[in-house]
Amino acid sequence: MNDPRFPQLTQNQITVLKEFGRIETYHEERMVFEQGDQHYDFMVVLKGSVRIEDPYNDGRVVVKHTKNEFTGDSGMLSERGSQFNAIAEEGSVLLHIIPERFKEAIAKHSDISDILLNAFIQRQDTILQDYTGGIKLVGSGNSKETYAIRDFMDKNHIWYTFLDVDTSKEALSLLSQFNISKDALPILINSKSQICHKPTMDQVARYSGVLMDFEDELFDLLVIGAGPAGLAASVYAASEGLSVVTIDSNAPGGQAGKSSKIENYLGFPTGISGSDLANRAYVQAQKFGCNISIPHSAESIEHKDTYFILCATNGKTIKAKSLIAATGANYRKLPISNIEDYEGSGVYYSATGMNANSCKGEQVGVVGGGNSAGQAALFLAEHANEVHVILRDNDLGAKMSNYLVQRIEAAENITVHLNTEVVELRGDHHLESIIMDREGEKLEKNITNLFTFIGAVPCSQWLKGLVLTDEKGFICTGPEMKEDQLSNCSIYQRRKPQSLETSIPGFFAVGDVRKGSVKRVASAVGEGSMAVSQVHQYLGELRAMESLNNAD
Repeated sequence: MNDPRFPQLTQNQITVLKEFGRIETYHEERMVFEQGDQHYDFMVVLKGSVRIEDPYNDGRVVVKHTKNEFTGDSGMLSERGSQFNAIAEEGSVLLHIIPERFKEAIAKHSDISDILLNAFIQRQDTILQDYTGGIKLVGSGNSKETYAIRDFMDKNHIWYTFLDVDTSKEALSLLSQFNISKDALPILINSKSQICHKPTMDQVARYSGVLMDFEDELFDLLVIGAGPAGLAASVYAASEGLSVVTIDSNAPGGQAGKSSKIENYLGFPTGISGSDLANRAYVQAQKFGCNISIPHSAESIEHKDTYFILCATNGKTIKAKSLIAATGANYRKLPISNIEDYEGSGVYYSATGMNANSCKGEQVGVVGGGNSAGQAALFLAEHANEVHVILRDNDLGAKMSNYLVQRIEAAENITVHLNTEVVELRGDHHLESIIMDREGEKLEKNITNLFTFIGAVPCSQWLKGLVLTDEKGFICTGPEMKEDQLSNCSIYQRRKPQSLETSIPGFFAVGDVRKGSVKRVASAVGEGSMAVSQVHQYLGELRAMESLNNAD
């Protein structure tokens, strides 16, 4: 049976691809790309072979590509750094296609695109699940800073190995080898033994090749936020020929990306994890030419007559004719004075595979009554000894889908605490127990991992009053806004705002950050895709105005 990770292209497909590249013959063995290279060619083997070697494991051969097979993985679309070395063996003949022409080829030829992207996604899944290696992250499992880096790397599908100095002899050996004290942790070590001390998230992104640089130009559309709404907008806008740049402060997926399993999303009868759904959309958007860069956080926004200027926290300035805010909402923190002491060391805001190991045999708490809390409880119940769902209200089914309620009630190791709040956290360096209050009655539980999914705080602080928001910070949209709340401009003198348009024409809001939105993945995707048609209308109005001005 053919391995879908390493398919062979047909002669017709290779003939088509030859139009986009050049052919090179190798009379002696030569490295054609090296681990860490960010701008390297896609290659098809016409004769001979290409060895893919793992520099993190003494050059072990991962695979050998032979005639009609091809190199690469999904990182090529975002120009992430290569994870391996590639060596063309003596006598090989390769078809080279540079990244820009490669993207053009897959955009034009769907049959080739389907084969390549399917193989790329499966190769990346195999690397993440079956191979030990990649960048080494050395730190303490109880460190908030280390947890934040692990969380970022997991959610961005970065290949790495975590070495916990509290439990790993290899970690201690590395510290001794490089003469590094525990106070200098966390550190990153690449295949060339280069060390990055106490990295910022921007440095982690650059070190791992995730942060993408793009040309300074005036884009048709800037999408801020890569959750379901933002990714949907990115896919539809790019597929319809708009020049699009999408940024996010952390990782693709937003709150949905934190869901261990989404079962009520159309087309996935057996469910799909939020992370997998986000990663597929991330690849899909780039397939159509969308520029996606993470982490870029919006710091401030300025509106000129016909375009917007965004200043990002890492100094990047982005200009776009239109803008979609899809920054979502964050879960509220529990109103406990010392909660920040335990964030990353017992208190978490998502439940992923990274958390599963620390929950084995433990008592776990889940705070919240929405779908994210229900999905987390069921996922954690597969690993933990006991899961305690803690809910301030008296009805588990008030905000949670019925299928989740039924499964929680049927699970033998899940206990639901209604009319209950967490009022105190205890533990030295890591969470050891919590105090719950049930209508005045105090109860202590030896819960060592607490996952909170409560409330929604819109991520709109970066707007600084540029567009109209409600008293909670959710962005107002649509024709219901009063005339005196709108921007004084020629467009709004002729028409009212479109349904997803804010108080400034050309500025749209979708998903959880928008006032009145339905907090479900499907509705977010719907809003993101619908906003693109409204962007087209606005851009058409801009073109008409420019034509009139030029005529004058």
